[in-house]
Amino acid sequence: MNKWRVIDIAANNAFINMALDEAISQAVRTRESQPTIRFYKWQPSAVSIGYFQSLQDEVDTELCKKIGVDIVRRRTGGGAVYHDSTGEITYSIIAPEGMFPKGITESYQEICGWIVKALGKIGIAAEFKPINDIITNGKKISGNAQTRRNGILLQHGTILYKLDVATMFSLLKVPKEKISDKFIADVKQRVTSVTDINPQITEQQLKDALIAAFTEGKEFELGSVTANEKAAAEKLAKERYSSDEWNNLR
Repeated sequence: MNKWRVIDIAANNAFINMALDEAISQAVRTRESQPTIRFYKWQPSAVSIGYFQSLQDEVDTELCKKIGVDIVRRRTGGGAVYHDSTGEITYSIIAPEGMFPKGITESYQEICGWIVKALGKIGIAAEFKPINDIITNGKKISGNAQTRRNGILLQHGTILYKLDVATMFSLLKVPKEKISDKFIADVKQRVTSVTDINPQITEQQLKDALIAAFTEGKEFELGSVTANEKAAAEKLAKERYSSDEWNNLR
């Protein structure tokens, strides 16, 4: 059985967060590091865009700059996501592909099942909705994205703790005329968060439930980012993830 390394929550800027995913992927590929489960937050708040998206089409870059929100392009696909610094817990799973089913949907289902289990531990009944969402009462509470490169699977995703729809859609490019009270009410019919369902649940309780569910049935140890991973991530953050060339790729 493969032994997992579990990295407890740390807050980083968007460029370091995405660079760490890549640096850890490389360390796992060379067997310098164990398969890794990492939890993290975004400080400051950020918008991440999918690898195939156009930055200018998706994000109000001027407003992001004005209010101090980072913008970063992910290595995974999917849509633009607003990451509120106090509104979510994000995770990354980084492991050899062979540890998961070959099928994309099946591998999503396995990992997303851990999130469903975690939500169940805090009294929220949820289910996996292919291809990569988790819903509760018909509303999305978690979105996830995956890529496989050089034999390594990387899946990361968010679990919404609090929801700030107004800020989210002021930063993502939705026609201004559409951002009305009705539009926000409509979005709230489709997206939810832990505190929308039960305001008594603390972020610590959510984090504890996630760690318990993600490690269930696994051999694991609590660990941290290695010095080599940190150095590689700092270099990647500087040279790629914070560069205009990368973020304006499309």
